[in-house]
Amino acid sequence: MNRMHLVLVAALTLLTLALLAVIQPVLAGEISGKVKARGVKNSGDAVIYIDKISGKTFPPPKEHSRVDQKNLTFIPHVIPVLVGTTVDFVNSDDVLHNVFSPDKCAEKFNLGSWPKGQSKSYTFKEPGCSSTLLCNVHPEMEGHVVVVETPYYAVSGKDGSYTIKDVPAGKYALKIWHEKLKGQDVAVEVPEKGSVTVDFEIHK
Repeated sequence: MNRMHLVLVAALTLLTLALLAVIQPVLAGEISGKVKARGVKNSGDAVIYIDKISGKTFPPPKEHSRVDQKNLTFIPHVIPVLVGTTVDFVNSDDVLHNVFSPDKCAEKFNLGSWPKGQSKSYTFKEPGCSSTLLCNVHPEMEGHVVVVETPYYAVSGKDGSYTIKDVPAGKYALKIWHEKLKGQDVAVEVPEKGSVTVDFEIHK
């Protein structure tokens, strides 16, 4: 076996290893369960999320999230976003709308007012904060942006059900947020394949 042949074999071996690394599936499972909310009309709009993972950071998505203002309501009412995410606030009503947040946890902001068909944007940079969304034109309007540090989160449906998909196998702290109620953190171990069930009970 001559030198050229050895070099070719070594190159092919490295290429094969590189391709295997690329195509090797990521070992990931999912977290699902139900939230039981006591003292409110339903179990929806709870944010369930994995707390920050030591030694890991996640780049914010290039695509903006969206909150609509329609029928004098913030839609969705609650939206979790990864830290650094930009949210576009759209006005779909025939009246002027405004978006501001008075919360000290986040940077206070006021985007001013704008008419139907237009939008304004804000980038949420403060991890672990929940920003209350208000409109100074319509004081009955309220929404919430919850800023998390991992892309592994979900919002419960009215029946309390939720699913967090594509979670890498490992041990994590699972947290829950609700605008009116509180719940305990849960330690969870996600399998390499399949689902783990975590239920929450939240109350005042």
